[in-house]
Amino acid sequence: MTSADFSALRSALADVVAIPVTPFAADDSLDTAAHRALLGRLLDGGVRTLTPNGNTGEFYALSPQERRAVTELTIEEARGRAMVLVGVGHDVPTAVAAAEHARDAGAEMLMVHQPVHPYISHDGWTDYHRAIADAVPGLGVVPYVRDPQLSAESLAALGEACPNVIGVKYAVPDTARFAAFSRDAGLDRFVWIAGLAELYAVPYFAVGATGFTSGLVNVAPSVSLGMLDALRAGDYPAAMKTWEQIRPFEELRAARQSADNVTVVKEALASLGLCRREVRAPSRVLPEDRRAEIAELVAGWAV
Repeated sequence: MTSADFSALRSALADVVAIPVTPFAADDSLDTAAHRALLGRLLDGGVRTLTPNGNTGEFYALSPQERRAVTELTIEEARGRAMVLVGVGHDVPTAVAAAEHARDAGAEMLMVHQPVHPYISHDGWTDYHRAIADAVPGLGVVPYVRDPQLSAESLAALGEACPNVIGVKYAVPDTARFAAFSRDAGLDRFVWIAGLAELYAVPYFAVGATGFTSGLVNVAPSVSLGMLDALRAGDYPAAMKTWEQIRPFEELRAARQSADNVTVVKEALASLGLCRREVRAPSRVLPEDRRAEIAELVAGWAV
């Protein structure tokens, strides 16, 4: 892939990066009809970048076969309408196999989940991502950074070694650290995505982010895209009006170390009749006495 092609991918990351849910049927299988409908709703709503197999899609609760099915279905629905940024992870061979599958299925980019390992060295982090990026040099690669101890030098070294590492999904809840990390690693070298969604989009844009991830966009695409428009225009008061509107919803998702992060999104979709509320362990369905609260929050949102 040429640098010009990467330029198009970089533009796609400087946007609302939607993390679609993965709907389940009554028998706990993938509900492909509901999934296609939800993806169509996102695309019709103006979403231009989709991340199948993200955390809001319950990546770690899906089997390898299900992750491949989700990848293929998303690419089929998005073709010609949006860029697809496929989530991959686990051990290196599993991540490389998923990356190669995504490439062969027609995806443009990969988002590499934070490695799940009790002992992560800075050099090892770089080696992990380099092995994946090197396997698919034609795809754009976006590391998902959740570790506040990761050094900017590690990311800079990865970018130097792998031209196809083009963006960073930064999900450490510390605006000052993000401002320093992004500048030390290369503010212009990477597209910086606020990886903690709308609640962090405003301060992170103020110090260098140009895109943000969203699970809320599943519920109300126009709300998330409206915030993006305000941020691109530098209209922070308007962006903060949206922030105030969605704050209660996002705080419910973030409470207790994000225990109900996916649950709240699926409950909102269920209240709108768009998919079932079921999530897989270790998440849990929202207790019945709290469901009306979610329905009330989203009832007035323009979708």
